[in-house]
Amino acid sequence: MRLDIPQELPRRREGSDTPLGSPDERTVTRKLPDNPVRHHLKSLEESAADSRWNRPQATRKRSEPLREVPRPRHHPVPSPDPRRPPRMATNIVGLELRPEEKQLLREAGRFRVVRTADLRETLYHGKARPLENDLRYLRDKGLVETTHINLRRDGRRRTIERVEVVTLTKEGRSLLVHQGDLPRDQKIYAGLVKPREVEHDSQIYRAYRKEAEKITDKGGTNLRVRLDFEIKADVQKAIYAEHKAGPQRDMAEIKEQVARQFELPFVDGSIQIPDARIEYDLPREAGHDIDQGSRTGHEDIEVLTAAYHAGHLRAKAQAGFRNYASASDRATLTAKIEGDHRLMENILEL
Repeated sequence: MRLDIPQELPRRREGSDTPLGSPDERTVTRKLPDNPVRHHLKSLEESAADSRWNRPQATRKRSEPLREVPRPRHHPVPSPDPRRPPRMATNIVGLELRPEEKQLLREAGRFRVVRTADLRETLYHGKARPLENDLRYLRDKGLVETTHINLRRDGRRRTIERVEVVTLTKEGRSLLVHQGDLPRDQKIYAGLVKPREVEHDSQIYRAYRKEAEKITDKGGTNLRVRLDFEIKADVQKAIYAEHKAGPQRDMAEIKEQVARQFELPFVDGSIQIPDARIEYDLPREAGHDIDQGSRTGHEDIEVLTAAYHAGHLRAKAQAGFRNYASASDRATLTAKIEGDHRLMENILEL
């Protein structure tokens, strides 16, 4: 005998979408933990989708043309010294200098090297303080350089005497040429060429001052200075040109012709070139036509030192130069030419 016992159907859980009586009805669903690898891959996909390569490129703005901005002008800076004009501290070309400073640059440029002691006597009336102030200012601006040199020993000096000399820099030469306050055809030098001859070359300015006084006393004006560097260059160019024009000519004949052309003495087959030539203008003579212009003249000066030998001294004496020597060098030169006292009469003391 069979008994039919009624069975109670399982209740459906709230929130479950599984229909009653389905096979998965009794299956327990478990929530799996997050997989870190899958999470990382998903983040990479999202970042790739939002990368800058997939973004729409923004239109670049065209660069606008640069506008010219006016440069600031440097106005003169007032100087604390009432004697000095306002300075242009950032513009060397437009630098304003005092008359003494301009004259100092001109003298150093014309003679390449000048002793400060000579500048003190000629430009500053023997006052050392104003000269030191001007030299300090010109050095700070990079226009001049000063250095000390050792003088040669002689029989009377037991210690080494040192003197200070001044030379122009390239900037100082540029400023001097730019200002144009120079005699016509006046050449300007900067720096030293032969340091071993600084003692000799620094005495040329002192000899020039002695001759310049005589020239101005007889009415000479517009004094120009030509150093031996410039004269030698012109003489060599003229000799080369004459030899190229007539290669068959004798060299001694060519040199003698060039010596006459430059009004230089020709002694013992060689052209005698002075340390410096002073060119000047003389006033017109009475009765001369104005169109003839002023007359010109020149004086050749030579500075003799103890290094000159007897033959060199005789050649300079025959050349007719205005020969100068310091007191210490005269004593040595007298011993070298003691057999010819006539030569010492032509040597003037610096």
